[in-house]
Amino acid sequence: MDQEKKLDEFVDRDEEKWVYDSSVDYKGRVPLRASTGAWKASLFIIATEFSERLSYFGLAANMIMYLTKVLHQDLKTAAKSVNCWSGVTTIMPLLGGFLADAYLGRFSTVVASSLIYIMGLLLLTMSRVVPGLKPGDEGSFSGPGRAHEVVFFLAIYMISIGTGGHKPSLESFGADQFDDDHPLEKKKKMSFFNWWCFGLCCGLLLGVTVIVYIQDHVGWATADIILTAVMASTTAIIWIGRPLYRYRKPMGSPLTPLLQVVVAAFTKRNLPYPSEPDQLYEVPKSTDKNQPGTRFLLHTKKLRFLDKAAIIEDVHDSRKQNPWRLATVTKVEELKLILNMIPIWMTTLPFGICVAQSSTFFVKQSTNLNRNIAHGFMIPPATVYGFAAISLIVSISAYDKILVPFLRRITGNDRGIDILQRIGIGMTFSIATMIVAALVERKRLAIVGGDRKNSLSMSVFWLAPQYVIIAVGDCFTLVGLQEYFYDQVPDSMRSLGIALYLSVLGASSFLSSILITVVDRVTEKGGRSWFGEDLNSSRLDYFYWLLAGITAGNLLIYSFVARRYSYKNVRKPTVAVADCYVQGSHGAMP
Repeated sequence: MDQEKKLDEFVDRDEEKWVYDSSVDYKGRVPLRASTGAWKASLFIIATEFSERLSYFGLAANMIMYLTKVLHQDLKTAAKSVNCWSGVTTIMPLLGGFLADAYLGRFSTVVASSLIYIMGLLLLTMSRVVPGLKPGDEGSFSGPGRAHEVVFFLAIYMISIGTGGHKPSLESFGADQFDDDHPLEKKKKMSFFNWWCFGLCCGLLLGVTVIVYIQDHVGWATADIILTAVMASTTAIIWIGRPLYRYRKPMGSPLTPLLQVVVAAFTKRNLPYPSEPDQLYEVPKSTDKNQPGTRFLLHTKKLRFLDKAAIIEDVHDSRKQNPWRLATVTKVEELKLILNMIPIWMTTLPFGICVAQSSTFFVKQSTNLNRNIAHGFMIPPATVYGFAAISLIVSISAYDKILVPFLRRITGNDRGIDILQRIGIGMTFSIATMIVAALVERKRLAIVGGDRKNSLSMSVFWLAPQYVIIAVGDCFTLVGLQEYFYDQVPDSMRSLGIALYLSVLGASSFLSSILITVVDRVTEKGGRSWFGEDLNSSRLDYFYWLLAGITAGNLLIYSFVARRYSYKNVRKPTVAVADCYVQGSHGAMP
């Protein structure tokens, strides 16, 4: 008892000096709170995200234009090509996040994936400057050449691989700079996700304005050279910031313990449930010294059949130490967390389908509108995405600096509003987006009236409302999803958690492509496809109404699922952590 009291006093005395979680500094020592982590470290990380998003959206926002003008794909094929690439790009983080959590570590994964990303940008640049790989003129219908197509698609999918490791690792690495169990840093972490998205949107805004303008008016190769140089520079910057970061060591596959719970529960499926939860097996806090900072989860009553994995068959049985035969309550609860996330993940997919339209059909609509804004200056089609970027920057700033402090005073909740409530609010904006988009497209078709030139009498600023509304929805739903999947997954799966958030967008892009194919075939049998050879022969307004109806019905299901959701309930061990640190994991400690 004296030793335990001494260790508790040690924690109380030095809790502002040392970081009491499983992080280490760049030399493998216990990190000092004052000189590592928090905003001084995360600013390097947000700057890196800025450059990556600048590159990504500089390519993604204008890709449908490149596919239709340079590769001469029709609208339907180009939209599906963009959706397929976007889907792969946002599904790949599942692999990257797993490798980061299990084996490579988040920082190492960021650096390695950045190098792959740069190689993809270099290859893309080569496809536009090397004589044997260059495409033909945009006005030519002779085709871009097979070699160019092969190298182009190889390059963009190499960028997908780079993004797969970069996105989940970088964001989770940034969130790791804040201590969950320190009240002040915990509040800062909530703001981190907002300002992370702020940096992302700044990169997006420059990508869809400056980079897209250079692509359309200077040259695609010039834009690629700029993106490559920026990406290489920020990779060097994040390397320079190494002394400021807090690192989490990889602890092996996070999926293995989950599988062990399933096997143990199935093996003991015929055993009766214990009368009290206290009879279930848990590692005593005072002996859990191999994983300093490990947080224990409290028992919940949901999915009780999994509790059998933690039933102790015989206190004298040596098999109780076999993880395939006996799991701790914490491991059981971690599996429950993942299973409880599946309905939330599924019910956010329709929102992602709505978001997918902003980089495909919304951009293509702008080509048939008047884009002259002043003194004959014509904005590139993809620049209309800037409406969303500006709106998202304003929305996030207002949310973090005005709405959250106000809601904290009203509700007493540190977050202002519940995470799932925030996600649900954003979903309502996606419904409004599709309704507005349908009305605008219907007006455009009415103005065209069979004459393609008439559409140029309608200003491109008619698209601004739908971009503004979807941006406000993103402020609630996308930022909320980032925080939700990072916070609610097991601590050993933080990068995979961010990957799960990204997979919502990836799966939604694939679903959008499938939906386009299905709707095209069904409506074609009805006499006229909603997706013609060009916009004026299409009925995108009908498609938008369909998405609005799907999203509205899904919102009801999401509301039901969210009300039944139980959040992670954590208790942190203190004695074991302090004991590990007292034993000299940092040479300067007493």
